[in-house]
Amino acid sequence: MSDTNSDADTEETFDAGSLRTPIVAVLGHVDHGKTTLLDRIRGSAVQEGEAGAITQHIGATAVPLSTISEMAGALVDPTDFDLPGLLFIDTPGHHSFSTLRSRGGALADIAVLVVDVNDGFQPQTEEAINILKRTGTPFVVAANKVDTTPGWNPQNGQPIQQSLEQQSERATSRLNENLYELIGDLSDEGFSADFYWRVQDFQSNIGVVPLSAMTGEGIPDLLTVLMGLSQRYMKEEMSVDVAGPGVGTVLEVKDEQGFGATLDVVLYDGVVREGDTVVVGGRDEPIVTEVRALLQPRPNAEIRTEKRFERVEEVRAAAGVKIAAPDLDDAMSGAPVRVVRGDDVDAVTEEVRKELAKIEVDTTEDGVVVKADTLGSLEAMANALDEAEIPILRAEVGDVAPRDVTVAQTAKEDVHKVILGFNVDVLPDAEEALEHGDVRLFDDDVIYQLVEEYDEYVEELERAQQETVLDKITKPARFRILQDHTFRQNDPAVVGVEILSGTVQNNRPVAKFEGSEPNRVGTLSGIQHQGDDVESAQAGERVSVAIDGPTVGRQIEEGDELWVELPEKHAKILEQELASEIRADEIEALKAYLEKRRKADPFWGK
Repeated sequence: MSDTNSDADTEETFDAGSLRTPIVAVLGHVDHGKTTLLDRIRGSAVQEGEAGAITQHIGATAVPLSTISEMAGALVDPTDFDLPGLLFIDTPGHHSFSTLRSRGGALADIAVLVVDVNDGFQPQTEEAINILKRTGTPFVVAANKVDTTPGWNPQNGQPIQQSLEQQSERATSRLNENLYELIGDLSDEGFSADFYWRVQDFQSNIGVVPLSAMTGEGIPDLLTVLMGLSQRYMKEEMSVDVAGPGVGTVLEVKDEQGFGATLDVVLYDGVVREGDTVVVGGRDEPIVTEVRALLQPRPNAEIRTEKRFERVEEVRAAAGVKIAAPDLDDAMSGAPVRVVRGDDVDAVTEEVRKELAKIEVDTTEDGVVVKADTLGSLEAMANALDEAEIPILRAEVGDVAPRDVTVAQTAKEDVHKVILGFNVDVLPDAEEALEHGDVRLFDDDVIYQLVEEYDEYVEELERAQQETVLDKITKPARFRILQDHTFRQNDPAVVGVEILSGTVQNNRPVAKFEGSEPNRVGTLSGIQHQGDDVESAQAGERVSVAIDGPTVGRQIEEGDELWVELPEKHAKILEQELASEIRADEIEALKAYLEKRRKADPFWGK
């Protein structure tokens, strides 16, 4: 990475004490290894506790320069760097979290796009690319899972070029095929890209870092590239006013023994000190409170999982920090947190209020009720439901309560009498209300699964409704009286018939067309197939039928073509709503029937 440091002597000199840690967003498709990559760096195992192995909340991991230097070995000389290390934001991978990921992309100074070298670009990869384009965030590509290349000889923790020297020509060739395909995908998205060691100008070219999160190969290179890029191109942006009021985002609200409700926060600007007044986004209105204690996890610890904290007097950006203060019970995960300096309480409170207003979910007069554990999750849920064209009646942060059941009950359509709960509990009174009412609860801790479960439920309801309608609808049918198959002339006439198309159902009116007008000749009062009574017969079958009304030889004759007479309303429903639910021969009979009727009246059944 000497290239990334070559201009150091000519750059403006900054006071290292005023440089904040660069924030790195980790993006990519689900299952492509984002959390595994961070686990390798921080030596923890957050992924094992994540629902469906998908990171569900933004987490923060501080990796100090000393750790980066240890992992990168000869690639990083800590004396070359003024920056204190890197702060990783582990953003969710699934497309349902595009809102949170957008926030991660916008919040980040630089991003790592993790791509499975075997799978290449997937829908969520492309979505992440679009977010990076939109936010203008510089990024590098971590081409993960090189160790799964057939014939690969793992070199644990080694820089990737050293590892490549130990591979067979066959394995290297296979890996290069995948890497060049990945570089081609980036080119299709408008990015010039190459292996990072060939890139001269990282501002106009994307560096691709082959690596394995499992074996650690290539991770020294990734850390080196991130530090080099931050040092070379972002020192000015990392220069902060150490005394400036802190600004951050609440990751999670947690009860801690001895402190009560606390906030896990990513501080991305300024400084927060013990005793500071802070304004935090709350359920009903912003909360103004005073910092009682600041607790920091030890370096490399992911703030959601670390249980050993060190009490500190102040924390400066960028960092993950736990804030203990009074009156935080109604604070919301995902909400802004701002430090107040001087007498600016009202102004800062208004800023927080405006920021919360941007997160409000659009609702309609009819739709589903949505409950989520954080503001970010609520945003993500709203985004996912909007993509799926599912309307929202009400959306709130918090557990499912009895009033949610009452609101869901007011939905006009049965498919909307639903509560979608993401990562929330159901209060006992609400459970009882659900048991005794007709509101359906779907709860899950993976958003896309929640949406899929609801979609399946809607399809099931619609299918049941269509089947109910279909049962009541007269189906079209055309049949012919067979020669020498008159078993009884009248009262009722009993004849043998062949079903030409459609479905003949019992107790249906029978007509004979004279021109374009059907002339009703009677009603089917019985159908027998091979001596057994049946309710219906289909195309291709020969059955005997009883028809109340006509006499064979007068109103009907052997060889006549007869039709089940269709009510106009039924014909319209079949053509416009249920065509996909009936067989091809029934559609054929319907079209033929409509063609005859529309010769006299072009708008019949429309």
